[in-house]
Amino acid sequence: MVFVVEALVSALLSASFQVLFDRLSPRTNLFEFLRRHEFNVTLLENLKTTLLQVNAVLSDAEEKQITNRFVREWVDELKDAVYHTADLLDEIHFLTLAESRSTSTSSALNSIVQNSKYRLEKMTSKLENIAKHKDVLGLEESFSGKPSPILQLTSLVDEFEVHGRRNDKEKIMDFLLSGSVGENEIPVVAIIGIAGVGKTTLTQVLYNDRRVKTHFRTRAWVYVSEDFDVFKVTKTIYESVTLQPCGITDLNILQVKLKKILMTRKKFLIVLDDVWNEYYSKWDALRSFLKVGASESRIIVTTRNQGVAQTTRAIHICHLQPLEDEYCWLVFANHAFGSPQVCAPPKLKSIAQQIMKKCRGLPLAAKVMGSLLYSKVEAHEWINILNSNIWDLPKDKSDILPSLRLSYYHLSSHLKQCFAYCSIFSKGYVFGKEKLVLLWMAEGFLPQPRSDRTMEEVGIACFNELLSKSFFQQASDYDKSHFIMHDLIHELAQFASSESCFRFERGKSHGISNKVRHFSYVRAQFDDGLEKFDALKEAEFLRTFLPLSSSSSGGLCSINRMVVSELLPRQKRLRVLSLSHYGNINTFPNDFGKLIHLRYLDFSHNAITKLPSSIGFLYNLQTLILSHCIQLSKLPATMRNLINLGHLDLNGAISLKMMPPEFGKLKSLQILTNFVVSNITRGSSISELGVLLKLRGKLSISGLQNVGDAEEVENANLKDKKDIKELEFSWSSTGPANGEAAILEKLSPHENIEKLSIRGYGDTELPNWLGDPKFSNMVILHLTDCRNCLSLPSLGQLPSLQELHVKRMALESINPEFYGNSSSSIVPFASLRILKFEDMPNWIHWSSLAVTEGREFPLLQELHIQKCENLIEIPNCLPSLELLFINECWQLQFDDFMDYPALQSLSIRSCNYPTNFTLNFSSNLKFLQIQDCRYLRFLEISEELHQQLNFFEDLEISECPNLELFSGNGLCAPNLTTFSVSNCNNLSSMPEQMHVLLTSLQNLNISGCPRLVSFPDGGLPLSLQKLVIQNCISLTLQNSWGLTDMASLTCLTINCAYQNVTSFPDEGLLPASLTFLQISEFPMLETLNLSGLQHLTLLEDLQINCSRLQILSEGRMPDSLSSLSITGSPSMTDLCQQNQGIYWDKISHIPFKFINGNEIR
Repeated sequence: MVFVVEALVSALLSASFQVLFDRLSPRTNLFEFLRRHEFNVTLLENLKTTLLQVNAVLSDAEEKQITNRFVREWVDELKDAVYHTADLLDEIHFLTLAESRSTSTSSALNSIVQNSKYRLEKMTSKLENIAKHKDVLGLEESFSGKPSPILQLTSLVDEFEVHGRRNDKEKIMDFLLSGSVGENEIPVVAIIGIAGVGKTTLTQVLYNDRRVKTHFRTRAWVYVSEDFDVFKVTKTIYESVTLQPCGITDLNILQVKLKKILMTRKKFLIVLDDVWNEYYSKWDALRSFLKVGASESRIIVTTRNQGVAQTTRAIHICHLQPLEDEYCWLVFANHAFGSPQVCAPPKLKSIAQQIMKKCRGLPLAAKVMGSLLYSKVEAHEWINILNSNIWDLPKDKSDILPSLRLSYYHLSSHLKQCFAYCSIFSKGYVFGKEKLVLLWMAEGFLPQPRSDRTMEEVGIACFNELLSKSFFQQASDYDKSHFIMHDLIHELAQFASSESCFRFERGKSHGISNKVRHFSYVRAQFDDGLEKFDALKEAEFLRTFLPLSSSSSGGLCSINRMVVSELLPRQKRLRVLSLSHYGNINTFPNDFGKLIHLRYLDFSHNAITKLPSSIGFLYNLQTLILSHCIQLSKLPATMRNLINLGHLDLNGAISLKMMPPEFGKLKSLQILTNFVVSNITRGSSISELGVLLKLRGKLSISGLQNVGDAEEVENANLKDKKDIKELEFSWSSTGPANGEAAILEKLSPHENIEKLSIRGYGDTELPNWLGDPKFSNMVILHLTDCRNCLSLPSLGQLPSLQELHVKRMALESINPEFYGNSSSSIVPFASLRILKFEDMPNWIHWSSLAVTEGREFPLLQELHIQKCENLIEIPNCLPSLELLFINECWQLQFDDFMDYPALQSLSIRSCNYPTNFTLNFSSNLKFLQIQDCRYLRFLEISEELHQQLNFFEDLEISECPNLELFSGNGLCAPNLTTFSVSNCNNLSSMPEQMHVLLTSLQNLNISGCPRLVSFPDGGLPLSLQKLVIQNCISLTLQNSWGLTDMASLTCLTINCAYQNVTSFPDEGLLPASLTFLQISEFPMLETLNLSGLQHLTLLEDLQINCSRLQILSEGRMPDSLSSLSITGSPSMTDLCQQNQGIYWDKISHIPFKFINGNEIR
């Protein structure tokens, strides 16, 4: 298969050759080093010439190896030789670094150089021999051909085969029919998604919709694919519009003629299907003559590439997601069984479901899988398909392979190599962008950066390109830093990586080739056995050893110490080594210092107390991860030799006491999560940060109480570090401040700072620079444990500040100075969205800015105030406030005139006020929680809001012992779905007219209300789905509540009621709709009245916990029951005993039966 060789040759060899060519450039340090050691550099020139000769015939070898076994063997031999050559040149490069660090004597270096010369001669000879065979095999210089074409799709579609796209269709339809959008250009809709997800199918459905045909009298469909030929596209549009063949051969004449036609037709729709072009010039050549159309015209573009949407300036973008399982099943069943309504035969149903899930929502995969299984009736035939990779399917019956192959074909050689490497991840594995880029860097897959770009930036660009081309998908809508590959894309990566990547999977055979370079496995809780590692004895040239996290493995794991002490030190070619999350590792052997190729080392989440000093010999090391090594107390002094170290992660290494001496020699350092200031003279002072000019991202500086004088801080030169976006300053001293104000004054960062945290600061005033408007990029500010600060600086003038958190300060009042210069025209806190105050017992007053009262905090959406027990006031006018959370503010009073028109969520906990609470803040309220307000007596809705609470959904009241009633004429909240009242000892009545005012109520929970006797006249709302009554000793079910009419009530829990009832339930009391019933703590209940349960034909789960229960009346439990639990009644154990108890026949038909905690079978 052409694709196999393209993956192996074009991706691996072409990219690897480029790395070798870079190393063999005469301008490199390598050449200079070898000249100094009297090395015949002609040998290197010969090596480069040989590689160039071989590289020239790769494309021809790619084609011929499909049918020629000897060519295939030649390719494998060449690939292995290239790996070995790269390793050897890397070793020589290491010697150049060792010489610059003066860690070896001249005689020792000469000896090693001579040995390297001998090995290089052998390698060059081997490659020359391989190159000679190219002539014997008849390999010639050629250029790579294109992959075989895939089927061209037209505008026609069978809509009965399309499922699960209604929402996507209607959203795009609204845009297509929406009329003018005020643009000078014809609006473009881009439908983006992975191969096979149904982009073209959705577009076909839209194109043929009756509404579209009526709205756009002129329509054209163009299948573009990878070759965006402007002439061909224009010609196809012309023929679609005129319905006539076109013989014009000149583009200009054709476009002029088509332009005149479109001017008369005005409104048109053009579909450009499967577009790959990202060159704006080509798009512009097409767009220019289409602008004559009416502004209501539209263009739809389908593509796998986000870049195409950007090139076409798409206004509406639809990222088409895989189908949900139920819709994917309909597609699969339609092609497997002939109709989506046909059920799978019982013996095939489970297998069919697994095959469908394997498609992961891709309709094309479901269609292909289903069609392959059509007419197959034997289970083993279905199992064979289930266990096959997509590449094992018959090529003449699968459209998936060429579709995915085309995506891969369009990648550059280095992107192919980066993508193929991702096969080391298991299917469904969630990976982080930053980590993957660091792995690519360590493996040498990334091209050399140009101009002032860093290698990390090159890696991020590569990642984003693979993401934009749909090779990666965001793992969730909420996490933009973690990603996943669709299973079919993962199989593509496996296929592309061939023998170079090996992933251990338990339960599968594990023969491993010595050509394997990258090894991974899913970490288990106990990796004590050597099964998964024995195979590595055959793999002598590993570059990657990577354990992967598993959701089932939980926290820390353990690994056989033989792996660490013996097996891994023998893998001399390792570039990536991870031993993270192994809690039984507390030391590492010194032999790790001999792994000279290492670029990436991850020791995070283990029990090491120190690193071996030999780590200082890893001159190539780029990434060292020591995060959450909570017992790590020191770093070796030899770390100063790690001149290529760019990433040092010490996050969570809480026992670290100091930084090693001469830390400033790590000039390549870009990411440093934590710098620990020490008072120990042999450690590094904070001034060492001054020479680390490349620092970026996040930096935490802890132990600032150990700074000797402010001059050291000034030498750290934070104000010039423009790429640091997040800073955290922390002191850990609880004693009196010792010059901390001067130190913090000197810690002023660069104005590019975005997030700043100050923790444990002990002086009485914060610096003025904190509120300087020049920090226009600051978005988040945290002030924590500033224990002696009596006031806040002028923070209101920070123009971009969105979050402010203040915790544990000696603050007594917020004064007008907090808002900034009163004469300034800048609105105070113009961008603030979230404001949190916590644990400030001295705080009493919060003053507004008199001049602009009501204008401060114009965009504030969330206000959280906790443990400010003496605070008596908060701002009255917050026009954008959506969430207000008050907790343990005992003196805070709520005024009737509070103006919070946008408020949606209000939570008041542990407050003395109010006594009478009138809700009048906002008609937009959705959630109200009142908890532990001990003086609250009445709760009512203001007359103004009584008819406006259309958004109110959730009301929770608890721990209010003096609450007596809900005032007024009821609670008019037609959309209230959840209502909970608990531990309100004096509550005697619920809101009036619940049955007509709370028409959407689904969940009602009442507990700990001993004075509550009944519900108001009219009973409960018919919409109720779940009713819980607990510890309400006076509240018993009444027929007047209308329970039997509640067709939606499915769950009922009754606890600690019916004080004098000995038999329950009465016939006709409970609604027939119940699926769950729980009866608990009836103190006198002796008899379960089965006749009162017989009409419950939907009941599935019955739970009873009543200590005196001993009788099951005549009849038997409902046939619908699947689970029965009786607890707290010792006598029922014998009475329900299997085949012997007198009640066995009443319960024997229930599948799951538990009596006093024991399952009865």
